[in-house]
Amino acid sequence: MRIARWCFWMALAASGCSASGGGTSPANTSQTTGSGDNGSEGGAPGAGGEGEDGDDETFGAGAGTGGSGGDGGGDDADSRCIERAAFVYVLSADNELYSFKPDRKEFTKIGVLGCQTGMDPNSMAVDRDAVAWVNYVWPDDSAGTLFKVSTEDASCEPTETPLSDGWSRLGMGFSSDLSRPDAEQLFVAGTSGVPGVGLGRIDGTSVTPVGEFSGSLRGASAELTGTGDGRLFGFFTTSPVQLAEIDKETGEIIKATELPGIETPSAWAFSFWGGDFYFYTAPDSFQSPSRTTNVSRYRPSDGSIDTEYMTNIGFRIVGAGVSTCAPIEAPR
Repeated sequence: MRIARWCFWMALAASGCSASGGGTSPANTSQTTGSGDNGSEGGAPGAGGEGEDGDDETFGAGAGTGGSGGDGGGDDADSRCIERAAFVYVLSADNELYSFKPDRKEFTKIGVLGCQTGMDPNSMAVDRDAVAWVNYVWPDDSAGTLFKVSTEDASCEPTETPLSDGWSRLGMGFSSDLSRPDAEQLFVAGTSGVPGVGLGRIDGTSVTPVGEFSGSLRGASAELTGTGDGRLFGFFTTSPVQLAEIDKETGEIIKATELPGIETPSAWAFSFWGGDFYFYTAPDSFQSPSRTTNVSRYRPSDGSIDTEYMTNIGFRIVGAGVSTCAPIEAPR
């Protein structure tokens, strides 16, 4: 996820667009928000319109690796994954980490990130060890960095990954190797400049550019998510927004699907879980101060778009991550 960089200029005399990364210590708090809390209610599947195709060939749940035991997994669970790696995790504008169980419409607060930085949190990805990688960035996009965050207690450690030159503000997602599910790569979308610089990957402590997005999405901003069957997808904040599968070797767009009804957001995030895609969107906080994040679901198996999946959940999400251990089919 990322926050629209133009809102920095609107708020230059105020406190900024996204959360303050004020370096607070982890808090041992636990708070669960379900489908009835904070005015968020689940809508019927398919509400809000339909996608272009509804076909399962490109965006389907797939089969094979991915998933874990317990609440997160199905019968094809990968025994090398810990249970915690099967959950979705989200990051709030207030620097708080939550786990999310999409099938239960349930957010559980883990704690406040303990990252020692004055930068703002912007995006998040989660690896197969259930470690969250969080992108922090200065409001003017002059520089950014990555921190590694525990999904157990939100404790934080820095990485030696300086980010600049179009790669300070990122969309992020891990994607696995289909033949070796435990071999994964952190892919990033550079969104600092206008236009954006496309797809890259983190190699050690630096970004290796892969290639620009192709077609009408060249230069567009994207948030990323991977799947347990080795694919990579982008949430592009066009109007209407689009979901696209991305070639990990070139950055080219394999297929894009418009998702009418899902708002073009100012703050956004994106994840895949159980065969479905989840979009976390909120408008500009200065124009709509009472609005928090809505969660919309796109179900590729039937093309349905549920824009009322959860509404006004009570906090603004600025990052989401899910590991490639998460189930690629709905748990049975």
